[in-house]
Amino acid sequence: MCYHAFNGALRHYVCVACRLSFKGSTWRPVERRVCPGCRGQLAFAGFDFAAPRRRDTKAWSVVAAVLAEGLTYDHRPGCGCTALPSFRPRTRAQLRARRRAAERQGVPPAVALARRDAYTPEARDERPAGAGAPAVP
Repeated sequence: MCYHAFNGALRHYVCVACRLSFKGSTWRPVERRVCPGCRGQLAFAGFDFAAPRRRDTKAWSVVAAVLAEGLTYDHRPGCGCTALPSFRPRTRAQLRARRRAAERQGVPPAVALARRDAYTPEARDERPAGAGAPAVP
């Protein structure tokens, strides 16, 4: 049973340049959503995104880094049927630690940003696409 389908969750879209957040319907996904402030394209942030305050530029820089790596703020990966919630960094210190860990361990930055602990591999993050066995770090 899908968590988001039966919970009435809305998609969250953000404009990092303007530091704005919008909610959209789950029933009709629109290909291109436009920011009313700068007329730039809004980025999909996930179903469980909690926007920082508009004047908090440090928190918005972390949001921009997470979205730039292709991650979204879905606390339950996929359709929401898994029991383990995902982690996303909230501070610049957490972001720096995960970037350093990605460099030192040779893993993609998106994998390091999704880890709860920067240097501890998680089995669900280390699986290559299409393979059943976890990769050796």
